[in-house]
Amino acid sequence: MVRLMLKSVLLFLLAGLAEIGGGYLVWLWLREGKSIWLGVLGALILVLYGILLTLQPQILDFGRVYAAYGGVFIVLSLLWGWLVDGRTPDTPSLVGAFLALLGAAVIAYWPRTV
Repeated sequence: MVRLMLKSVLLFLLAGLAEIGGGYLVWLWLREGKSIWLGVLGALILVLYGILLTLQPQILDFGRVYAAYGGVFIVLSLLWGWLVDGRTPDTPSLVGAFLALLGAAVIAYWPRTV
């Protein structure tokens, strides 16, 4: 079970980096006038994001995968903003991110009886 959870967490992290990174490249193209090739690369990376989430373990259905991923996305977005854009998260953002990640863990990994 621990191995399955570690694989799942890794997939969430990879999907998050693909979504945020791909979206960032599209942002650079459309909002900052960078090359269209950044937009094309961003679009391809966004497709990879969609594929990565489908690789989650079978015990996680679509709704649970995307709901739990939301918490991971929040944390990764704040980290991206901090590391790439230089925007340090404030205390309310950090508390909210912690709560979102806690919620994501409950949604994805809380034991269920079937």
